[in-house]
Amino acid sequence: MVVYSLVVTIVVELLYAVTTMVFVIAGLTMVGMGIRAYIQTSRTAMLHLSIGFSLAVAGAAATMISAFINDFEGTRSLLLVKSGLMTFGFLFVIYSLITYE
Repeated sequence: MVVYSLVVTIVVELLYAVTTMVFVIAGLTMVGMGIRAYIQTSRTAMLHLSIGFSLAVAGAAATMISAFINDFEGTRSLLLVKSGLMTFGFLFVIYSLITYE
């Protein structure tokens, strides 16, 4: 039973790391695309879009790194940081959509 529990823990942590890394790569791709669009068009909405995805990526990455460093202790704090950064990030994304001309 102990071996099963250990295997499940490892699989869940691995899945968490992989899905977070996919999110980080996709988010950074959006940041790059937004910056390129801002340079080409000078539309501030694209800058807001980049800031929003940067915050969302920062929240996900910081949470994953902190979780593994602290052995998944203090999950409430980790979730608060992740939720806060992602919320502000997506507010920037929404703002970029609203102000886009």
